[in-house]
Amino acid sequence: QVQLVESGGGLVQAGGSLRLSCAASGRTVSTSGMGWFRQAPGKEREFVAALDWSEITRYADSVKGRFTISRDNAKNTVYLQMNSLKPEDTAVYYCAKSRVPRATVVPRDYDYWGQGTQVTVSS
Repeated sequence: QVQLVESGGGLVQAGGSLRLSCAASGRTVSTSGMGWFRQAPGKEREFVAALDWSEITRYADSVKGRFTISRDNAKNTVYLQMNSLKPEDTAVYYCAKSRVPRATVVPRDYDYWGQGTQVTVSS
């Protein structure tokens, strides 16, 4: 079993930055693919960023160049640095662990999910 707890969400003005954290417990996630997804009201959950076991990253086109996913294996924690935030980034952000070591963009490839953290970007 793996427990994932996100933190770092909040209210920020457009153009601002936030860093989300995802602390994992129960098992190391250093050899797992890890991902961030988000879900806005009335919309489906969408892929944001992923990191595979070898630190190869993948990003949604909408966040490429603004968001950075990273991992601290010593802390068993994954981060999502979000810069140049836009109102359309407003959503609940979820951290997830992949069933496989690669960075996958498909939600069904992930077997453990956090409870989510709200990010609200005002214009």
